[in-house]
Amino acid sequence: MRWGYGLAWIGVLIGLLVAGVASAASLDDVRLSDADDRTRVVFDLDRVPEHRVFSLPDPHRVVIDFEGVELNAADLPRGGVLQEIRTGRQEDGGLRVVLDVSREVEARSFVIGGEDGGQRLVVDLGGQQGGRRQAVRSASEREARDVIVAIDAGHGGVDPGAIGPEGTFEKDVALSVARKLYDLMTEAPGLKPLLVREGDYYMNLRDRTRVAREGNADIFLSIHADGAENPNVKGASVYALSVDGATSEQARVLARRENAADFIGGVSLEDKDDTVASVLVDLSRGHTIEASLEMGEHLLPKLDRHADLLRNRVDQAGFAVLKSLDMPSLLIELGFLTNPEEERRLNTLSYQRDLAEGIVAGVREYAERNILPELRMADAGQNGQREHEVQRGENLSVIAQQYQVSTERLREVNDLSGDGIRAGSTLIIP
Repeated sequence: MRWGYGLAWIGVLIGLLVAGVASAASLDDVRLSDADDRTRVVFDLDRVPEHRVFSLPDPHRVVIDFEGVELNAADLPRGGVLQEIRTGRQEDGGLRVVLDVSREVEARSFVIGGEDGGQRLVVDLGGQQGGRRQAVRSASEREARDVIVAIDAGHGGVDPGAIGPEGTFEKDVALSVARKLYDLMTEAPGLKPLLVREGDYYMNLRDRTRVAREGNADIFLSIHADGAENPNVKGASVYALSVDGATSEQARVLARRENAADFIGGVSLEDKDDTVASVLVDLSRGHTIEASLEMGEHLLPKLDRHADLLRNRVDQAGFAVLKSLDMPSLLIELGFLTNPEEERRLNTLSYQRDLAEGIVAGVREYAERNILPELRMADAGQNGQREHEVQRGENLSVIAQQYQVSTERLREVNDLSGDGIRAGSTLIIP
């Protein structure tokens, strides 16, 4: 009898072990790209489990600790600042991935993908000793134009949005904070604000994105205040577009509520005239989502200085107001109006300004690192001689494709007899 029980317990243990293995996420591929002063490492998984990313000195390395991951990637690449990828199992069974880097770097990570399909963990290894290097410079040192930020105050007019227990309308809070963002960005070097909704009136979602595109916006921010059935839920949150599904139940519910706003004004999102345009936007949406998530990662810690955060990550969902945009775009929930404490704070002008200052700081940091260098490069092409500092791993063909010139022309302008170029040297771009 005891022997039978023993067999039963062994069967249970084996079943638990099998279940544990079956539930492990699969790391199927590791990819790498290197551009300017950033090396990007992309981990392709069927889903991204709990993980931690941190840096260690002497020697410099970046460590990613995964819980419940099976390594199935055949090749582990190297390039840029990444010298080698090492892996190993920890005592608790977790997978440790070590990125050996050639110098001290700033490591930033974010997740792309939805619940129903594969996901990617993106780890950017960036930063330069002695400050950020501009890969392209203008000989005339002419200042580039400012980064145009479209600020969209959610809801409006017949659509009040969420309503607090004391009767506060989301549309009013969103517009008040949007106006403070406008004022702060007007004073911020390098930023030029564009207010999408200037008063208390209804705008459908397509008109909001149309205003941003016609204003040549580089960034789009949709400002909201959340609502929930549970009055105890509180905290600010940041969302980006997802084409694969929502990253949380809260994101799914929020997207459904925000997308339904278009029908309050009797306007359907089904617009045949935009079909071709939406297909073209889809071609660049992958890059746009990555850029939006990266901007959100800059914004979250700045917002955290002034507000409680619902989650310490950028969530994703299918927001209609973000779907027609081919620019970095975020939907920002300032807090929950249905929480009495947060309703009171969101009605306070000083708190609204604190939130606006946090958002501006994050947007400006992102713009300075990612958009302004591109604008300076374009400006240099129109107004002065361009130069490119050769990075490790680059060759003449890659640089020629980047600037859409021929390799023959590059050789001629730079007096090169062959294709050999040295990292750290400077090329003139015709």
